[in-house]
Amino acid sequence: MTQLGETDSITEQIIGCSFEVHRELGPGFNERIYHNALRLSFDQKGLQYETEKEFEVSYLNKKIGSFRADIVVEGETVVEVKSLAGNIPTIFEHQLISYLKASGLHVGLLINFGNKSCQVKRVAF
Repeated sequence: MTQLGETDSITEQIIGCSFEVHRELGPGFNERIYHNALRLSFDQKGLQYETEKEFEVSYLNKKIGSFRADIVVEGETVVEVKSLAGNIPTIFEHQLISYLKASGLHVGLLINFGNKSCQVKRVAF
């Protein structure tokens, strides 16, 4: 696991990439378009990432299901991509917190490309 300062640097780079993508594409596309554009931006910046990374969810030491995070950057930051008009509904923040709990990761970014301005919500757990 990286140090806190490194995590902050990674989240800053992810946010920068998100703003670049939004500045170029603007709002209105579906999530997959922004997801793909972010991947290209991460490649350009040299950030390592995994897409649709699957994590298991356990209860009482038994696997009860799994989920797929949109993108995990540098093995430590979960990025969830949305394209919603208006504010990000609280349910998506709760979902990201659940992803962090289940994955054992500590930082997540909820990025919404659906408005005139790119919205980023940083969640630490």
